[in-house]
Amino acid sequence: MKQIALDIGLSTGPTLANFCAGPNEAALRHLELWIGAKSSAASRSPVPTYFWGPSGSGKTHLLKAAREALREQGARMGWLDASTLDAPEFSESWAAVVLDDVHLYTAAQQQTAFNWFVNAQTHQKPVLAAGELPPADLKLRDDLRTRLGWGHVFAMHMLSEPERRAVLRQSADARGVFLSDEVMDFMLTRFSRDLGSLMELLELLDCYSLQTKRPITIPLIKSMMENA
Repeated sequence: MKQIALDIGLSTGPTLANFCAGPNEAALRHLELWIGAKSSAASRSPVPTYFWGPSGSGKTHLLKAAREALREQGARMGWLDASTLDAPEFSESWAAVVLDDVHLYTAAQQQTAFNWFVNAQTHQKPVLAAGELPPADLKLRDDLRTRLGWGHVFAMHMLSEPERRAVLRQSADARGVFLSDEVMDFMLTRFSRDLGSLMELLELLDCYSLQTKRPITIPLIKSMMENA
């Protein structure tokens, strides 16, 4: 049975509040302490933090949540991921530097990341980074790889199926939506299993159910996909 990958993001946007930690509780608590309050920004630790783990384990969610939290505090940060083609010069006005999907960086992106990292250290600005591999296994230039590994390093883990089921059930209950075990089995076997995609699917199903005035069933899911 072929899985359908939903390449769409959470419409509400990643935040620390909607991050389902599961086995990644330590990473979440570390980031909560790191963000702190606006009044503590000047004393925020400049020691870098690196999250690593498989796709769908929540790495990018945490980085985007940190970016949003800093924005709410009125701060700006430099953001670099594998899709960034024209990265800006490092700015002393940034509160932090964020490097996502470092395992996919081109030579040019590695040069930008190294430049940002060195400037961040010079100006006592923290660095948050994420990749699929532990620092020692990254196929990156040595000076960047070693910098990614000298601070706080957290291994990120996928939620187990019972944990994903529990989160889906809790989110559905919060929406006043009933998900039968049959529907949940279908969602977990036919669609991308990472939690972000599943939560987005739940939101789409809720909206489609309200529009069509039909309960969420397997036929309704198939109908929604056929009309997407």
